[in-house]
Amino acid sequence: MSEDAGARRPSIATIFNPRRGRGSTPSRPSVVVTDEDSPGPPLQLSNGSGMRVGSAGISGRCGTPGGSLSINQGSPVPHPDGDSGSATESPRDGQPSKCARLKQAFLSQTTKKIVVGWLVTCCVTTAWVGATHLIKDMFLRQAYLPAAPPSPPMDTTVSSNATGAQPKQREVFDAPFFTTWFCTAWTGLFFPLYLACHSCFRRDKDSLKVSLKSIAQNFRDRGVTFSKFMTRCCLFCLLWVVTNYMYVYSLRILDCTDVMALYSAHVSFVYLLSWVILHDQFVGVRIVAVILCNTGIALLAYMDGITRTKTLGGVVLAAASAAGSAVYKVLFKKVIGEASFGQVSLIFTVIALLNTILLSPIVAAFYFSGYEVVVWSHLPWPNLLIAAALSLAANLLGNFGVAFTFEIFITLGLVLAIPVSAALDIKWYHVKFEGMKLAGVVLIVCGFFLVLFPANWPEYITKVLRWGRHRKRNQPRQQPEPIDYRTGLISRSHLRSPSGLIR
Repeated sequence: MSEDAGARRPSIATIFNPRRGRGSTPSRPSVVVTDEDSPGPPLQLSNGSGMRVGSAGISGRCGTPGGSLSINQGSPVPHPDGDSGSATESPRDGQPSKCARLKQAFLSQTTKKIVVGWLVTCCVTTAWVGATHLIKDMFLRQAYLPAAPPSPPMDTTVSSNATGAQPKQREVFDAPFFTTWFCTAWTGLFFPLYLACHSCFRRDKDSLKVSLKSIAQNFRDRGVTFSKFMTRCCLFCLLWVVTNYMYVYSLRILDCTDVMALYSAHVSFVYLLSWVILHDQFVGVRIVAVILCNTGIALLAYMDGITRTKTLGGVVLAAASAAGSAVYKVLFKKVIGEASFGQVSLIFTVIALLNTILLSPIVAAFYFSGYEVVVWSHLPWPNLLIAAALSLAANLLGNFGVAFTFEIFITLGLVLAIPVSAALDIKWYHVKFEGMKLAGVVLIVCGFFLVLFPANWPEYITKVLRWGRHRKRNQPRQQPEPIDYRTGLISRSHLRSPSGLIR
Protein backbone atom coordinates (compact mmCIF):
# COMPACT_ATOMS: atom_id res chain seq x y z
CA MET A 1 0.00 0.00 0.00
CA SER A 2 2.83 2.35 0.73
CA GLU A 3 4.25 1.81 -2.75
CA ASP A 4 0.85 2.39 -4.31
CA ALA A 5 0.39 5.60 -2.36
CA GLY A 6 3.83 6.75 -3.41
CA ALA A 7 3.07 5.95 -7.01
CA ARG A 8 -0.11 8.00 -6.84
CA ARG A 9 1.69 10.96 -5.27
CA PRO A 10 1.40 13.94 -7.67
CA SER A 11 4.56 15.41 -9.13
CA ILE A 12 5.13 19.17 -8.77
CA ALA A 13 6.79 21.34 -11.43
CA THR A 14 7.99 18.54 -13.66
CA ILE A 15 9.38 20.92 -16.30
CA PHE A 16 11.72 22.93 -14.08
CA ASN A 17 12.37 20.25 -11.45
CA PRO A 18 11.93 16.76 -13.00
CA ARG A 19 11.21 13.93 -10.62
CA ARG A 20 13.83 11.20 -10.33
CA GLY A 21 14.07 7.99 -8.37
CA ARG A 22 16.34 7.67 -5.39
CA GLY A 23 19.85 6.63 -6.23
CA SER A 24 19.03 6.03 -9.85
CA THR A 25 20.50 7.63 -12.93
CA PRO A 26 18.34 9.65 -15.27
CA SER A 27 16.23 7.38 -17.38
CA ARG A 28 16.83 7.28 -21.11
CA PRO A 29 14.25 6.35 -23.70
CA SER A 30 14.25 2.73 -24.75
CA VAL A 31 12.43 3.32 -28.04
CA VAL A 32 13.50 6.11 -30.43
CA VAL A 33 11.52 6.72 -33.60
CA THR A 34 13.33 8.93 -36.11
CA ASP A 35 11.70 10.33 -39.20
CA GLU A 36 13.67 12.55 -41.61
CA ASP A 37 10.49 14.03 -43.07
CA SER A 38 9.09 15.12 -39.74
CA PRO A 39 9.09 18.95 -39.74
CA GLY A 40 8.37 19.34 -36.06
CA PRO A 41 10.68 19.07 -33.08
CA PRO A 42 11.39 15.72 -31.39
CA LEU A 43 8.48 14.33 -29.39
CA GLN A 44 9.07 12.22 -26.29
CA LEU A 45 6.15 10.36 -24.85
CA SER A 46 5.62 10.14 -21.11
CA ASN A 47 4.85 6.42 -20.98
CA GLY A 48 7.15 3.82 -19.61
CA SER A 49 8.62 2.80 -22.94
CA GLY A 50 10.03 6.28 -23.59
CA MET A 51 9.27 6.71 -27.29
CA ARG A 52 10.79 9.69 -29.10
CA VAL A 53 9.88 10.86 -32.58
CA GLY A 54 11.99 13.49 -34.37
CA SER A 55 13.89 14.39 -37.47
CA ALA A 56 17.24 12.89 -38.22
CA GLY A 57 18.93 16.28 -38.28
CA ILE A 58 17.79 17.12 -34.73
CA SER A 59 18.62 13.77 -33.19
CA GLY A 60 22.09 13.88 -34.74
CA ARG A 61 22.11 10.29 -36.00
CA CYS A 62 22.46 8.79 -39.42
CA GLY A 63 18.93 7.93 -40.49
CA THR A 64 18.05 5.14 -42.86
CA PRO A 65 17.87 6.03 -46.53
CA GLY A 66 14.55 6.97 -48.01
CA GLY A 67 13.26 8.59 -44.86
CA SER A 68 12.24 5.28 -43.28
CA LEU A 69 11.69 4.81 -39.57
CA SER A 70 14.42 3.39 -37.38
CA ILE A 71 13.30 1.84 -34.10
CA ASN A 72 15.82 0.95 -31.42
CA GLN A 73 14.53 -1.26 -28.63
CA GLY A 74 16.12 -2.30 -25.44
CA SER A 75 18.70 -0.51 -23.36
CA PRO A 76 20.34 2.64 -24.73
CA VAL A 77 23.58 1.47 -26.29
CA PRO A 78 25.98 3.61 -28.33
CA HIS A 79 25.12 3.95 -31.98
CA PRO A 80 27.23 1.87 -34.38
CA ASP A 81 28.45 5.01 -36.18
CA GLY A 82 30.69 5.81 -33.23
CA ASP A 83 29.04 9.13 -32.27
CA SER A 84 29.34 9.84 -28.57
CA GLY A 85 26.56 11.36 -26.50
CA SER A 86 23.12 10.34 -25.40
CA ALA A 87 20.14 9.99 -27.66
CA THR A 88 18.28 12.82 -25.96
CA GLU A 89 21.06 15.40 -26.50
CA SER A 90 21.27 17.58 -29.61
CA PRO A 91 24.91 17.70 -30.81
CA ARG A 92 26.17 20.95 -32.29
CA ASP A 93 28.54 19.55 -34.85
CA GLY A 94 27.31 22.04 -37.46
CA GLN A 95 28.13 25.11 -35.36
CA PRO A 96 31.72 26.45 -35.51
CA SER A 97 33.83 26.42 -32.39
CA LYS A 98 34.72 29.53 -30.43
CA CYS A 99 38.22 29.70 -31.91
CA ALA A 100 36.81 29.37 -35.42
CA ARG A 101 34.32 32.15 -34.78
CA LEU A 102 37.06 34.42 -33.40
CA LYS A 103 39.27 33.66 -36.38
CA GLN A 104 36.40 34.36 -38.75
CA ALA A 105 35.68 37.67 -37.00
CA PHE A 106 39.32 38.81 -37.12
CA LEU A 107 39.77 37.79 -40.75
CA SER A 108 36.47 39.20 -41.99
CA GLN A 109 36.30 41.80 -44.72
CA THR A 110 35.07 44.49 -42.33
CA THR A 111 37.97 43.92 -39.94
CA LYS A 112 40.46 44.16 -42.77
CA LYS A 113 38.88 47.41 -43.95
CA ILE A 114 39.09 48.86 -40.43
CA VAL A 115 42.77 47.95 -40.08
CA VAL A 116 43.56 49.38 -43.51
CA GLY A 117 41.47 52.43 -42.62
CA TRP A 118 43.61 53.29 -39.61
CA LEU A 119 46.73 52.91 -41.75
CA VAL A 120 45.23 55.25 -44.34
CA THR A 121 44.33 57.72 -41.56
CA CYS A 122 47.93 57.74 -40.32
CA CYS A 123 49.24 58.21 -43.87
CA VAL A 124 46.85 61.08 -44.59
CA THR A 125 47.77 62.77 -41.31
CA THR A 126 51.50 62.38 -41.96
CA ALA A 127 51.25 63.67 -45.53
CA TRP A 128 49.07 66.65 -44.59
CA VAL A 129 51.21 67.71 -41.63
CA GLY A 130 54.48 67.13 -43.47
CA ALA A 131 53.53 69.15 -46.55
CA THR A 132 52.18 72.07 -44.51
CA HIS A 133 55.20 72.33 -42.21
CA LEU A 134 57.69 72.01 -45.07
CA ILE A 135 56.04 74.88 -46.95
CA LYS A 136 55.99 76.95 -43.77
CA ASP A 137 59.68 76.25 -43.24
CA MET A 138 60.48 77.49 -46.75
CA PHE A 139 58.91 80.86 -45.98
CA LEU A 140 61.06 81.15 -42.86
CA ARG A 141 64.35 80.50 -44.67
CA GLN A 142 66.71 83.46 -44.69
CA ALA A 143 70.20 84.09 -46.04
CA TYR A 144 72.73 86.94 -46.25
CA LEU A 145 72.01 88.76 -49.50
CA PRO A 146 72.79 92.26 -50.84
CA ALA A 147 70.67 95.04 -49.41
CA ALA A 148 68.90 95.72 -52.72
CA PRO A 149 66.20 93.21 -53.67
CA PRO A 150 67.13 90.74 -56.39
CA SER A 151 66.50 92.17 -59.84
CA PRO A 152 65.78 90.25 -63.05
CA PRO A 153 68.63 88.05 -64.33
CA MET A 154 69.59 90.42 -67.19
CA ASP A 155 70.40 93.32 -64.78
CA THR A 156 72.06 91.20 -62.07
CA THR A 157 75.64 92.14 -62.94
CA VAL A 158 74.84 95.83 -63.21
CA SER A 159 73.08 96.02 -59.87
CA SER A 160 75.83 94.08 -58.10
CA ASN A 161 78.52 96.44 -59.40
CA ALA A 162 76.53 99.58 -58.69
CA THR A 163 75.64 98.76 -55.11
CA GLY A 164 78.45 98.16 -52.71
CA ALA A 165 76.31 97.88 -49.62
CA GLN A 166 76.99 95.32 -46.95
CA PRO A 167 75.14 91.98 -47.24
CA LYS A 168 71.96 91.79 -45.23
CA GLN A 169 69.90 88.85 -44.04
CA ARG A 170 66.86 88.55 -46.26
CA GLU A 171 64.25 85.99 -47.22
CA VAL A 172 65.31 83.62 -49.96
CA PHE A 173 61.86 82.28 -50.82
CA ASP A 174 58.54 84.12 -50.81
CA ALA A 175 56.54 82.69 -53.71
CA PRO A 176 53.17 81.18 -52.73
CA PHE A 177 51.84 81.15 -56.29
CA PHE A 178 54.95 79.38 -57.58
CA THR A 179 54.56 76.80 -54.78
CA THR A 180 50.92 76.23 -55.73
CA TRP A 181 51.78 75.93 -59.40
CA PHE A 182 54.62 73.48 -58.71
CA CYS A 183 52.59 71.24 -56.38
CA THR A 184 49.60 71.23 -58.74
CA ALA A 185 51.83 70.13 -61.60
CA TRP A 186 52.59 66.95 -59.66
CA THR A 187 48.94 65.89 -59.81
CA GLY A 188 49.57 65.14 -63.48
CA LEU A 189 50.88 61.77 -62.26
CA PHE A 190 47.35 60.63 -61.39
CA PHE A 191 46.53 59.01 -64.73
CA PRO A 192 50.01 57.49 -65.33
CA LEU A 193 49.89 55.93 -61.86
CA TYR A 194 46.40 54.58 -62.58
CA LEU A 195 47.61 53.01 -65.82
CA ALA A 196 50.67 51.55 -64.08
CA CYS A 197 48.55 49.98 -61.33
CA HIS A 198 46.08 48.69 -63.90
CA SER A 199 48.88 47.03 -65.92
CA CYS A 200 50.41 45.53 -62.75
CA PHE A 201 47.21 43.92 -61.49
CA ARG A 202 45.88 43.06 -64.95
CA ARG A 203 48.69 42.12 -67.28
CA ASP A 204 46.37 41.57 -70.21
CA LYS A 205 46.89 44.30 -72.79
CA ASP A 206 43.34 44.04 -74.07
CA SER A 207 41.95 44.86 -70.62
CA LEU A 208 43.81 48.22 -70.68
CA LYS A 209 42.28 49.08 -74.03
CA VAL A 210 38.86 48.08 -72.79
CA SER A 211 39.31 50.25 -69.70
CA LEU A 212 40.29 53.30 -71.78
CA LYS A 213 37.34 52.76 -74.11
CA SER A 214 34.96 52.45 -71.15
CA ILE A 215 36.24 55.76 -69.72
CA ALA A 216 35.56 57.54 -73.01
CA GLN A 217 32.22 55.76 -73.45
CA ASN A 218 31.03 56.85 -70.00
CA PHE A 219 31.62 60.49 -70.90
CA ARG A 220 29.84 60.03 -74.23
CA ASP A 221 26.83 58.41 -72.58
CA ARG A 222 26.41 61.47 -70.38
CA GLY A 223 26.53 63.78 -73.38
CA VAL A 224 29.96 65.23 -72.52
CA THR A 225 31.74 66.32 -75.64
CA PHE A 226 35.41 67.27 -75.89
CA SER A 227 34.65 70.99 -75.65
CA LYS A 228 32.43 70.51 -72.58
CA PHE A 229 35.04 68.31 -70.97
CA MET A 230 37.82 70.87 -71.44
CA THR A 231 35.58 73.72 -70.26
CA ARG A 232 34.73 71.90 -67.05
CA CYS A 233 38.37 70.98 -66.49
CA CYS A 234 39.33 74.65 -66.88
CA LEU A 235 36.73 75.57 -64.24
CA PHE A 236 38.02 72.93 -61.84
CA CYS A 237 41.61 74.02 -62.51
CA LEU A 238 40.73 77.61 -61.59
CA LEU A 239 39.00 76.54 -58.36
CA TRP A 240 41.86 74.21 -57.46
CA VAL A 241 44.60 76.79 -57.99
CA VAL A 242 42.75 79.63 -56.22
CA THR A 243 41.92 77.41 -53.22
CA ASN A 244 45.46 76.12 -52.81
CA TYR A 245 46.97 79.56 -53.38
CA MET A 246 44.94 81.04 -50.51
CA TYR A 247 45.94 78.11 -48.30
CA VAL A 248 49.65 78.53 -49.05
CA TYR A 249 49.51 82.32 -48.78
CA SER A 250 47.89 82.11 -45.32
CA LEU A 251 50.91 80.07 -44.15
CA ARG A 252 53.02 83.22 -44.57
CA ILE A 253 50.92 84.92 -41.86
CA LEU A 254 49.56 82.29 -39.48
CA ASP A 255 50.92 79.22 -37.76
CA CYS A 256 50.47 75.81 -39.35
CA THR A 257 47.96 74.63 -36.76
CA ASP A 258 45.76 77.69 -37.22
CA VAL A 259 45.69 77.26 -40.98
CA MET A 260 44.94 73.54 -40.77
CA ALA A 261 42.17 74.10 -38.23
CA LEU A 262 40.59 76.78 -40.40
CA TYR A 263 40.81 74.57 -43.46
CA SER A 264 39.17 71.70 -41.56
CA ALA A 265 36.04 73.82 -41.31
CA HIS A 266 35.39 73.05 -44.98
CA VAL A 267 33.45 69.91 -43.97
CA SER A 268 30.69 72.11 -42.54
CA PHE A 269 30.61 74.18 -45.73
CA VAL A 270 30.42 70.98 -47.75
CA TYR A 271 27.34 69.92 -45.79
CA LEU A 272 25.62 73.28 -46.29
CA LEU A 273 26.26 73.28 -50.03
CA SER A 274 25.25 69.62 -50.32
CA TRP A 275 22.00 70.39 -48.54
CA VAL A 276 21.25 73.33 -50.84
CA ILE A 277 22.63 72.08 -54.18
CA LEU A 278 22.62 68.29 -53.93
CA HIS A 279 19.47 68.17 -51.76
CA ASP A 280 21.00 65.95 -49.09
CA GLN A 281 19.08 65.02 -45.98
CA PHE A 282 18.72 67.72 -43.33
CA VAL A 283 20.40 66.81 -40.04
CA GLY A 284 19.98 69.21 -37.13
CA VAL A 285 23.22 68.28 -35.36
CA ARG A 286 25.20 69.26 -38.45
CA ILE A 287 23.71 72.73 -38.34
CA VAL A 288 25.09 72.94 -34.79
CA ALA A 289 28.46 71.87 -36.24
CA VAL A 290 28.31 74.72 -38.76
CA ILE A 291 27.64 77.20 -35.95
CA LEU A 292 30.58 75.86 -33.92
CA CYS A 293 32.93 76.08 -36.90
CA ASN A 294 31.92 79.65 -37.68
CA THR A 295 32.34 80.61 -34.03
CA GLY A 296 35.82 79.08 -34.01
CA ILE A 297 36.75 81.04 -37.15
CA ALA A 298 35.56 84.28 -35.52
CA LEU A 299 37.62 83.59 -32.40
CA LEU A 300 40.75 82.91 -34.45
CA ALA A 301 40.17 86.09 -36.44
CA TYR A 302 40.40 88.25 -33.30
CA MET A 303 42.86 86.14 -31.29
CA ASP A 304 45.53 88.88 -31.59
CA GLY A 305 43.18 91.80 -31.08
CA ILE A 306 41.29 94.05 -33.46
CA THR A 307 44.24 96.25 -34.41
CA ARG A 308 46.28 93.34 -35.82
CA THR A 309 44.83 93.38 -39.34
CA LYS A 310 47.55 91.01 -40.58
CA THR A 311 46.16 88.14 -38.51
CA LEU A 312 42.64 88.97 -39.58
CA GLY A 313 43.70 88.85 -43.23
CA GLY A 314 45.36 85.46 -42.79
CA VAL A 315 42.26 84.02 -41.14
CA VAL A 316 40.07 85.36 -43.93
CA LEU A 317 42.34 83.76 -46.53
CA ALA A 318 42.34 80.38 -44.76
CA ALA A 319 38.56 80.45 -44.28
CA ALA A 320 38.12 81.41 -47.95
CA SER A 321 40.34 78.46 -48.85
CA ALA A 322 38.02 76.15 -46.88
CA ALA A 323 34.98 77.62 -48.65
CA GLY A 324 36.67 77.22 -52.06
CA SER A 325 37.46 73.59 -51.29
CA ALA A 326 33.81 72.98 -50.39
CA VAL A 327 32.65 74.61 -53.64
CA TYR A 328 35.11 72.48 -55.60
CA LYS A 329 33.95 69.20 -54.03
CA VAL A 330 30.23 69.88 -54.32
CA LEU A 331 30.54 71.19 -57.86
CA PHE A 332 32.61 68.16 -58.85
CA LYS A 333 29.87 65.93 -57.45
CA LYS A 334 27.18 67.93 -59.25
CA VAL A 335 28.88 68.12 -62.64
CA ILE A 336 30.79 64.85 -62.85
CA GLY A 337 28.58 62.70 -60.62
CA GLU A 338 29.59 59.15 -59.74
CA ALA A 339 32.88 58.83 -61.61
CA SER A 340 35.14 55.81 -61.78
CA PHE A 341 38.77 55.84 -60.70
CA GLY A 342 39.90 56.10 -64.31
CA GLN A 343 37.72 59.13 -64.95
CA VAL A 344 38.90 60.87 -61.77
CA SER A 345 42.54 60.18 -62.69
CA LEU A 346 42.03 61.57 -66.18
CA ILE A 347 40.38 64.74 -64.87
CA PHE A 348 43.19 65.40 -62.38
CA THR A 349 45.83 64.87 -65.04
CA VAL A 350 44.10 67.28 -67.42
CA ILE A 351 43.82 69.84 -64.58
CA ALA A 352 47.57 69.54 -63.97
CA LEU A 353 48.34 69.98 -67.67
CA LEU A 354 46.13 73.05 -67.91
CA ASN A 355 47.80 74.46 -64.81
CA THR A 356 51.28 73.87 -66.22
CA ILE A 357 50.52 75.33 -69.65
CA LEU A 358 48.12 78.19 -68.94
CA LEU A 359 49.52 79.49 -65.65
CA SER A 360 53.22 79.45 -66.50
CA PRO A 361 53.11 83.04 -67.85
CA ILE A 362 51.60 84.20 -64.53
CA VAL A 363 54.44 82.55 -62.60
CA ALA A 364 57.01 84.27 -64.83
CA ALA A 365 55.23 87.63 -64.50
CA PHE A 366 55.20 87.42 -60.68
CA TYR A 367 58.90 86.57 -60.62
CA PHE A 368 60.17 89.24 -63.00
CA SER A 369 57.97 91.93 -61.48
CA GLY A 370 59.39 91.24 -58.02
CA TYR A 371 55.98 90.36 -56.56
CA GLU A 372 57.36 86.96 -55.55
CA VAL A 373 60.93 86.40 -54.38
CA VAL A 374 62.79 83.29 -55.49
CA VAL A 375 66.58 83.14 -55.02
CA TRP A 376 67.45 80.12 -57.11
CA SER A 377 70.89 79.69 -55.56
CA HIS A 378 69.35 79.37 -52.09
CA LEU A 379 66.06 77.71 -53.06
CA PRO A 380 65.23 74.87 -50.60
CA TRP A 381 64.69 72.21 -53.26
CA PRO A 382 64.39 69.29 -50.78
CA ASN A 383 61.55 70.99 -48.94
CA LEU A 384 59.76 71.87 -52.17
CA LEU A 385 60.09 68.41 -53.70
CA ILE A 386 59.08 66.54 -50.55
CA ALA A 387 56.13 68.89 -49.98
CA ALA A 388 54.91 68.30 -53.54
CA ALA A 389 55.28 64.52 -53.16
CA LEU A 390 53.39 64.52 -49.84
CA SER A 391 50.66 66.68 -51.33
CA LEU A 392 50.32 64.20 -54.18
CA ALA A 393 50.16 61.30 -51.71
CA ALA A 394 47.44 63.03 -49.67
CA ASN A 395 45.37 63.66 -52.80
CA LEU A 396 45.82 60.06 -53.98
CA LEU A 397 44.68 58.69 -50.63
CA GLY A 398 41.79 61.14 -50.47
CA ASN A 399 40.45 60.12 -53.88
CA PHE A 400 41.36 56.43 -54.11
CA GLY A 401 41.36 55.42 -50.45
CA VAL A 402 37.66 54.52 -50.62
CA ALA A 403 38.63 51.46 -52.67
CA PHE A 404 40.35 49.93 -49.64
CA THR A 405 38.53 51.28 -46.61
CA PHE A 406 35.62 53.39 -45.41
CA GLU A 407 35.48 57.09 -46.26
CA ILE A 408 35.29 58.17 -42.63
CA PHE A 409 38.90 57.09 -42.03
CA ILE A 410 40.09 59.42 -44.80
CA THR A 411 38.17 62.30 -43.24
CA LEU A 412 39.59 61.54 -39.80
CA GLY A 413 43.08 62.04 -41.19
CA LEU A 414 42.38 65.77 -41.57
CA VAL A 415 41.18 66.34 -38.02
CA LEU A 416 43.90 64.19 -36.44
CA ALA A 417 46.48 66.32 -38.23
CA ILE A 418 45.52 69.30 -36.05
CA PRO A 419 46.82 67.96 -32.68
CA VAL A 420 49.91 66.53 -34.39
CA SER A 421 50.64 69.91 -35.96
CA ALA A 422 50.02 71.64 -32.63
CA ALA A 423 52.62 69.41 -30.96
CA LEU A 424 55.17 70.27 -33.67
CA ASP A 425 54.42 73.99 -33.40
CA ILE A 426 54.95 73.89 -29.64
CA LYS A 427 58.21 71.98 -29.95
CA TRP A 428 59.79 73.75 -32.95
CA TYR A 429 58.34 77.26 -32.93
CA HIS A 430 57.35 77.59 -29.24
CA VAL A 431 53.78 78.52 -30.11
CA LYS A 432 51.42 79.00 -27.16
CA PHE A 433 47.83 77.84 -27.46
CA GLU A 434 45.78 79.80 -24.98
CA GLY A 435 42.81 82.12 -24.80
CA MET A 436 40.82 82.74 -27.93
CA LYS A 437 43.29 80.82 -30.07
CA LEU A 438 42.83 77.59 -28.14
CA ALA A 439 39.06 78.06 -27.92
CA GLY A 440 38.77 78.63 -31.67
CA VAL A 441 40.74 75.49 -32.55
CA VAL A 442 38.74 73.38 -30.08
CA LEU A 443 35.40 74.65 -31.42
CA ILE A 444 36.39 73.87 -35.01
CA VAL A 445 37.48 70.35 -34.04
CA CYS A 446 34.20 69.77 -32.17
CA GLY A 447 32.24 71.00 -35.19
CA PHE A 448 34.26 68.66 -37.39
CA PHE A 449 33.29 65.64 -35.30
CA LEU A 450 29.64 66.70 -35.19
CA VAL A 451 29.53 66.78 -38.99
CA LEU A 452 30.68 63.15 -39.01
CA PHE A 453 27.61 62.12 -37.01
CA PRO A 454 25.34 59.88 -39.12
CA ALA A 455 21.90 61.06 -40.15
CA ASN A 456 20.21 58.49 -37.89
CA TRP A 457 22.40 59.14 -34.86
CA PRO A 458 19.42 59.18 -32.40
CA GLU A 459 18.75 55.54 -33.27
CA TYR A 460 22.29 54.57 -32.26
CA ILE A 461 21.92 56.36 -28.93
CA THR A 462 18.60 54.56 -28.35
CA LYS A 463 20.25 51.22 -29.09
CA VAL A 464 23.02 51.98 -26.60
CA LEU A 465 20.51 52.89 -23.90
CA ARG A 466 18.48 49.78 -24.58
CA TRP A 467 21.61 47.68 -24.51
CA GLY A 468 22.46 49.09 -21.08
CA ARG A 469 19.01 48.24 -19.79
CA HIS A 470 19.25 44.78 -21.28
CA ARG A 471 22.56 44.25 -19.48
CA LYS A 472 20.92 45.23 -16.21
CA ARG A 473 18.09 42.78 -16.82
CA ASN A 474 20.54 39.97 -17.56
CA GLN A 475 22.47 40.48 -14.33
CA PRO A 476 22.16 37.50 -11.96
CA ARG A 477 19.32 38.07 -9.58
CA GLN A 478 19.36 37.23 -5.91
CA GLN A 479 18.13 33.82 -4.92
CA PRO A 480 14.43 33.96 -4.03
CA GLU A 481 13.54 33.27 -0.47
CA PRO A 482 11.82 29.99 0.27
CA ILE A 483 8.07 29.76 -0.22
CA ASP A 484 5.83 29.14 2.76
CA TYR A 485 3.78 26.15 1.59
CA ARG A 486 1.22 26.71 4.34
CA THR A 487 0.02 29.92 2.72
CA GLY A 488 1.71 29.80 -0.71
CA LEU A 489 3.16 33.27 -0.19
CA ILE A 490 6.74 34.45 -0.56
CA SER A 491 8.33 35.56 2.68
CA ARG A 492 9.65 38.74 1.01
CA SER A 493 6.15 40.12 0.57
CA HIS A 494 5.68 43.59 2.01
CA LEU A 495 1.99 43.05 2.72
CA ARG A 496 2.02 39.67 4.45
CA SER A 497 4.36 37.84 6.78
CA PRO A 498 5.72 34.35 5.96
CA SER A 499 2.81 32.85 7.92
CA GLY A 500 0.26 34.68 5.76
CA LEU A 501 -0.83 37.28 8.30
CA ILE A 502 -1.24 40.89 7.25
CA ARG A 503 1.60 43.04 8.50
